[in-house]
Amino acid sequence: MSTQSQINANRMNAQHSTGPKTDAGKATSYHNAVKTALTGQTILLPNEDLEAYQKLGAVLIKRYQPLGTLEEHLVQSIINSEWRLLRIPNLEAGIYAIGHTELADQFSPLELELQTYLKYERQLKNLSLQESRLRRMRDKDIAELRALQTARQEKEESSPAQPEKTVPASAIALFNEAKQAAAANPTIDISEIGFEFSSTAAA
Repeated sequence: MSTQSQINANRMNAQHSTGPKTDAGKATSYHNAVKTALTGQTILLPNEDLEAYQKLGAVLIKRYQPLGTLEEHLVQSIINSEWRLLRIPNLEAGIYAIGHTELADQFSPLELELQTYLKYERQLKNLSLQESRLRRMRDKDIAELRALQTARQEKEESSPAQPEKTVPASAIALFNEAKQAAAANPTIDISEIGFEFSSTAAA
């Protein structure tokens, strides 16, 4: 547990923070603030391709066509999971590249693959676990999104369309007769007869 003096010191230090000063720090801050896809949140690492992330987002938004805040959040989660899944093969290749560089002088080319795996077994297994977790998360989000969209579509289809109001032909005929009578006798006011619909409907 932090003491009260430590808490106070942390608060004082936070007040003096002015944000990143180095180019690397500013670049990281920029990537964290980039507005993309649906919610404005990104998961980019500083060296990752913003345009590629945006293209992936556009493809998945077009595929799932979210409507409403909840559907949009689910699609954003799917985008982020897909991006992380695409990152894993690169991370795995990076681990093997490091291992080959470090162990090249100690083992033959045929042994390097196995020795690299043995040295970085924990990291590689963690990547595999992350991949399984991300796939489950993505599949869960897709299932929830489809359930929401199915329920929405069924609700829309079950709502009957309001029928267009039409004037009966017999009423139009009576209205025309009244107009003719009014034209022949200006003292007749057809509004007193009880016709309330527009005369343009009988035109």
